[in-house]
Amino acid sequence: MLATYLIGLREGLEATLVVSILIAFLVKAGRTKQLPLVWAGVAAAVALSVLFGWLLSYTSTTLLREYDQRELFEAITSILAVVFVTWMIFWMRRAARSIARDLRGKLTDALAVGSVAVAFMAFLAVVREGLETSLIFYSAVQGADVNGGPLYALIGGVATAVAIGYLMYATAVRINLTVFFTITGGLLILVAAGILKYGVHDLQEANVLPGLNNLAYDISGALDPSAWYTALLTGMFNVTPTATVLEVIAWAAYAVPVLFLFLRPASSKPVVAPVPSPQS
Repeated sequence: MLATYLIGLREGLEATLVVSILIAFLVKAGRTKQLPLVWAGVAAAVALSVLFGWLLSYTSTTLLREYDQRELFEAITSILAVVFVTWMIFWMRRAARSIARDLRGKLTDALAVGSVAVAFMAFLAVVREGLETSLIFYSAVQGADVNGGPLYALIGGVATAVAIGYLMYATAVRINLTVFFTITGGLLILVAAGILKYGVHDLQEANVLPGLNNLAYDISGALDPSAWYTALLTGMFNVTPTATVLEVIAWAAYAVPVLFLFLRPASSKPVVAPVPSPQS
């Protein structure tokens, strides 16, 4: 649940910041009549994201009847999720300082084209985050005892992100986004490493990769499956009681270099750009 809450918080805040920037720009420009179009684009993006998430689950549980097919599908979605997480983290690290300016420029162009372009602009700005969230969430909960908890945690993360975005937009509350995205980015890298580890295990289950019975460790006797710390390690970082050699190699080969590249100092000091309020 903690992993899915983090996914919802991180992706939700990115989408919320984008929408806040668009709304603030329209309010300051005196184009409030265009606000319903922004919300229409946002609603369409959310609907498509939910549909995409449902389609992933339906494909795995209904369309794919063979065990090997399901395992291969889950492995592919896990690897894709890791690719998107990695790209998203580094993209936000690079684009955070210019995202507001870029969005304002694109919205200005959309306003010149017409009303439909404004709605489409808002749709594109949000749908990327929504599709990423659906794919990452699906991959993160594979193999878990899903009883509704991870979904509620995801919704809670998104709700928290919306609340933070509203406070930043409507009040004087300011959050150091550089620190926020650095902390959540580092944690998401560890989550992604766990997803990749699970994807490798699925490939072994599907007989695509060898070594399913070649274990790197077995700590099942030391980890109490009912303990809270076991649930935390398993759910957050996919630290399982047993793991194959290939799983451990994949986890380390991803987590170590990606964390190093992400946490190393940037070439120039980033500037925290708060979301503009409509009064300013």
